[in-house]
Amino acid sequence: MTETAISEHGMIGDLHTVALVTTDGSIDWFCCPRFDSPSVFGALLDDERGGRFRVRPAGDFTSRQVYYPDSAVLITRFFTAEGVGEVVDFMPPAGEHATGNHRIVRLIRCVRGRMRFEVELAPRFDYGRRPHRTELAGAGAVLDGGSTVLTVHPVREPGDERLAEVRHAGQDLEMSVELSAGQVRGVVLEADADGPPREIRVAEVRRLFEETTAFWQNWLAGSSYRGRWREAVERSAITLKLLTYAPTGGIVAAPTAGLPEQVGGERNWDYRYTWVRDASFSVSALLGLGFDGEAERFGRWLGDRVRERAGGSSGPLNIMYRVDGSSDLKEDVLDHWSGYRGSRPVRIGNGAAEQLQLDIYGEAMDSLFAGDRAGLPIPHQGWRAVRDVLDWVCANWDQPEEGIWETRGGRRPFTYGRLMCWVALDRGIRLAAEHGRPADQQRWAAERDRIYEEVHDRGWHPGRRAFVQHYDTDVLDSSLLRMPRLGFIAGRDPQWLSTLDAMADELVTDSLVYRYDPAASPDGLRGSEGTFSLCTFAWVDALARAGRVREARGAFEKMLTYANHLGLFSEEIALTGEQIGNFPQAFTHLALIDAALTLDAALA
Repeated sequence: MTETAISEHGMIGDLHTVALVTTDGSIDWFCCPRFDSPSVFGALLDDERGGRFRVRPAGDFTSRQVYYPDSAVLITRFFTAEGVGEVVDFMPPAGEHATGNHRIVRLIRCVRGRMRFEVELAPRFDYGRRPHRTELAGAGAVLDGGSTVLTVHPVREPGDERLAEVRHAGQDLEMSVELSAGQVRGVVLEADADGPPREIRVAEVRRLFEETTAFWQNWLAGSSYRGRWREAVERSAITLKLLTYAPTGGIVAAPTAGLPEQVGGERNWDYRYTWVRDASFSVSALLGLGFDGEAERFGRWLGDRVRERAGGSSGPLNIMYRVDGSSDLKEDVLDHWSGYRGSRPVRIGNGAAEQLQLDIYGEAMDSLFAGDRAGLPIPHQGWRAVRDVLDWVCANWDQPEEGIWETRGGRRPFTYGRLMCWVALDRGIRLAAEHGRPADQQRWAAERDRIYEEVHDRGWHPGRRAFVQHYDTDVLDSSLLRMPRLGFIAGRDPQWLSTLDAMADELVTDSLVYRYDPAASPDGLRGSEGTFSLCTFAWVDALARAGRVREARGAFEKMLTYANHLGLFSEEIALTGEQIGNFPQAFTHLALIDAALTLDAALA
């Protein structure tokens, strides 16, 4: 067996963690109790040793997946010679307090004819490093993996023909369910259950289904978006919400670890953490759709991080944290796992956590500024923390750094980092002036203006007629596509238009956009990568702001064809057109939202 393609997955979740479900009915990625916890099912990264939870028909079948309208409830439909059936997968929301109790509901239904479903439950706790004990108990079973205990509750009716009978298969479990048209059974897998396995009636599971769909539909009803790409934008919004850890408001960059940026290569990172950058972008995108609650919660999360780390060796903020705000992200390698299609090493944790990346201060301040505009003012203690951060930026913006792409080839004077320090000070000055807040505005303005002049003097390369990656190179970098969006330069400024032309020649291939050329600007890693989907949507945004609206719309429509069957995007697109990198990626979906909003406005 080989790992299922990255794009052949849907995602369900309960706002604490998620599960990825393949198009053939297998959950092959699930970490419990949080996004950044050890995996319980990990066949996505090792088909033999990772573990899975599979429900599918016996014999030959074809399948299709679809989300229940306006929700995170996933339906996988199966077609056989004997009939049509489906598995409805969802996780009831787990609330706003940290908990170990999480449920995966797998409702099995025969739609037409007859169908025999086979169920395989094979967890591999702690990334497959911890053995587990399996015990049949009452109506179901308990799988004890030490720190994580799973309880299996069969879904069936008392006195029926004993459908969904649970049985041992070594350390794992098997079930078989034979149904005729209209019959519904299934299984509920519960972590940290407060009692023994029990028989769950179909009516109870249907009630859970109705409550879960109502939760998502009510949340999505808060969207103010009425533009041309409503389906793609709203699926992206639900995806960002699924990647939010409800107890703190932290938003993970992606729910997966180790999915490669180049199949067979070493660029395999753990993205199950909250990057200040990614989460700030996500908040701005959600604010653009009218979702103020997410912005308010992340603002509190961010304020806590600033107050905790003031005066730290890498600045007032780390670039990323665990979803609870802690910062222990030691990077390790899972040597016993083969990796996705042989892509090794499989890393957990992230060694870039304490890099110096100056751009995060601009992204954080821009999101706080957007929140203020949306009626979410910064409280007094929060402003004092912001003031300390901006004083630090004034003293440190001209340091060499690792940059937005977390390169491991040494620190450089990255243009994007300088740009974002300009943003940080600019937004701080505006907030202080508008609200009469105490601040050394004269110093902030002087440093902001110094940055502006330096970026134009040293970030601009006369030979390339373009803004470049850092001051010591002529290499282009698509992170700079955000310059007009952030107000640093007008979208139709001649210098910007020539930068776009240079990027079109070097970084753009039929609307898909590379981050930069690793061969021209070594980043300390072997191999190459695909086009970066965030950058492609940023390209659309920049084209629209440059007045090239028809070209922008064409690029946007083309990019939508690279989404998977459910409208989900990973981090990158390979040369073959397949999705690669961690999946689904918040960066990509927030950029889709931003591009759609900008393009809608330009077309109007």
